[in-house]
Amino acid sequence: MPSEPHPMTPDLETLSRLFYDALESLGEFTEVAAGELPDAYRGLLAHDAHMTVSVERFHGGPVSVRVLDRRVTSTHYARKIVLQRESDGRVVQFGIMRVNFGCLSPEVRAEIQSEAVPLGRILIQHDVLRQVQLFSLWRITTGAELTRLFGLQRPGVTYGRTALIDLNGMPAVELIEIVAPVA
Repeated sequence: MPSEPHPMTPDLETLSRLFYDALESLGEFTEVAAGELPDAYRGLLAHDAHMTVSVERFHGGPVSVRVLDRRVTSTHYARKIVLQRESDGRVVQFGIMRVNFGCLSPEVRAEIQSEAVPLGRILIQHDVLRQVQLFSLWRITTGAELTRLFGLQRPGVTYGRTALIDLNGMPAVELIEIVAPVA
């Protein structure tokens, strides 16, 4: 474990560049205040809780994770994912996460790298001391990638957030979380 805290910010550009040449591949992002979000999106995004829990509550059932791509170094693991409803396979969230390996036990690290369970569920099941910090909320006009992943006929508007998860008091996980458009 690192001996002292280090600065970490879930930067939209930095995280998106782990998997894309330009943020525009995902869409056009405009930062918004919580009060500017439509009610359904506010409930899904404007909080300091795990998105896995919020998405499952909103959709009335469990979700599974599908890893689309990953980047692994000696110190970090990053992945680009979608969460899908287990009931019908519908994609309900897109995300990019990057975790600092130094903040994880070997068991938690192994389960994350197994890519079989959403991150939030892993942290909850292992009772890892965690604090989710919401950083920014975003209005997004979907680019080609999100339009395709969300099964849209043409670009649409949705919302997302950047967040940071402290694990055992250390900033450890940077996140971009974008929910599928709500009908």
